[in-house]
Amino acid sequence: MGAVTVCIFSFNRERFLRNCVESVRACMPYANIAIFDDDSTDPDTRRYLAEASSYCEIVAPQTVGTIKHGGLYHNMNAALELFKGSQFVCFLQDDTQVVRPVCEEEFDKIDQIFEENAQLGFIHPCFIRGVDLIKRPVDALPGPGNEFYFRKDTGQSAGIHYSDLVIFKPMRLIRAGWEFQQSEPANDRQAKALFGMMLYMWLPFAMWLPEVPAYRGKNKTLGLKLAERKKNVGFYPFRVWRQEDIVQARAQGNYQLPVAESFLQCVADTPPKPWTYNPLTGLTGLKYLNNLEVAVRRWFKRIVKM
Repeated sequence: MGAVTVCIFSFNRERFLRNCVESVRACMPYANIAIFDDDSTDPDTRRYLAEASSYCEIVAPQTVGTIKHGGLYHNMNAALELFKGSQFVCFLQDDTQVVRPVCEEEFDKIDQIFEENAQLGFIHPCFIRGVDLIKRPVDALPGPGNEFYFRKDTGQSAGIHYSDLVIFKPMRLIRAGWEFQQSEPANDRQAKALFGMMLYMWLPFAMWLPEVPAYRGKNKTLGLKLAERKKNVGFYPFRVWRQEDIVQARAQGNYQLPVAESFLQCVADTPPKPWTYNPLTGLTGLKYLNNLEVAVRRWFKRIVKM
């Protein structure tokens, strides 16, 4: 089993999945790639999965997922078991991208950090979302070494001890009795109990793409469709850093908070800043309409089963 396995969780977004996979192949050529597809129905996605099977492992879901997140957390548990022999596992999703070359020596440093910190469970590889700073500041706390920091707990439900995008040592999780729960807050509480605070990177290597189309429970409600139209959701991939960009970023020092909008550029059109990552963000009325339709669907399914 390889030293680094990148697991990409996907559903019905061929263009985004292809971009994510190709970014891993270009920036982390030594990594094994596994795509956990949540039974995509889109023909383009199905064709791409067949194409990608020649250089990625394609894993079908074994368990039916929840309404909101589909089979995401079930697939995470499958990934933990399937790749327990890997030295590291990195979780990404189809709407994310690796934005810079990541040399194998970086994982040597990550391995050293894990070995020197027995209670460390997770490292977060992504930039800070600028929209999150509107709700609360991100206060960096000193971490082990000068390339990592902790994030001060300011009361958020997730992100202090756990994120769905993480690097971890699978056997450490298994020995601790870890099992992925069905939400980020539940996993954050579990990580707090078993490990403690999650480490952040001063120079991250991955990020969610801004303003992407979304699914909730594998369906698009009317509220979600209207929100996507209002936000002009689309495909906004990031420009991949050159080696000189990395050198320049390191030369600026490690203590500039890595906010995505300050460090990353989209290849072509750039959505308005701060970027959002859920079409319903900031659209209270459409969010209410979306939640109402989801609730009605749940009620109807219960009635049908009776």
